[in-house]
Amino acid sequence: MDSNDLKHLLTAVQVGDLSVEEGLERLRSLPFEDAGIAMIDHHRALRQGVPEVVLGASKTAEQIATIVQRMAAHGDNVLVTRITGEKAALLADRHPAGEYDPLSRTFALLQKPYEDLGRGKVLVICAGTSDLPVAREAAVTARMFNNRVEELVDVGVAGIHRLLAHTGALREAAVIIVVAGMEGALPSVVGGLVDVPVIAVPTSVGYGAAFEGLAALLGMLNSCAGGITVVNIDNGFGAAFAATRINRRKPS
Repeated sequence: MDSNDLKHLLTAVQVGDLSVEEGLERLRSLPFEDAGIAMIDHHRALRQGVPEVVLGASKTAEQIATIVQRMAAHGDNVLVTRITGEKAALLADRHPAGEYDPLSRTFALLQKPYEDLGRGKVLVICAGTSDLPVAREAAVTARMFNNRVEELVDVGVAGIHRLLAHTGALREAAVIIVVAGMEGALPSVVGGLVDVPVIAVPTSVGYGAAFEGLAALLGMLNSCAGGITVVNIDNGFGAAFAATRINRRKPS
């Protein structure tokens, strides 16, 4: 339940379309619901502007299905991240309207229509194709959080002319997420070209001395371009969440 849902509920009670008892029954599972295997935070959209997201890693298919079922029953959009195809198959069987993206390893169940809530566009830039799973996780998450999203793929510093061919997209973005592995240099380049927030995402892509993303993380933290924010290694979801908060319009 988000703020709009709550407003509609209270208005329905106020004008008599819904009894006080019916209103109480709908609010009974707030702020959370004990599903046995999880405490589902139905109140999160009211506090944070977006509903709870399910991390699929280390959960069984049945655990994920139980959580998604309880969340879906409230009419919310549901996003599951880091989910395997095998686990997603069970969700797809129970929720045919959901969409599994094997590249980003996300399952998205859209029950409410998309509503553009951003001040502008979130641009997700991916240094190399090997970084694409993390970049796509960021893009899917940002779209589920009601942002307009554009993606640029394989425009890393090994061929910087590929990025410079898209200066129009850089200028039009309100927030930019830059995903890169190896030495993690791309966010510094982008940060030196734009005047909007840049969120850098190091990936675990690289050879031995990349230390599974640590080299990229340190490179991004030590960027000579000012104003760059860095999230954790492979954390496309976290970057999209931060971008949403930066991009979100204040309610009128």
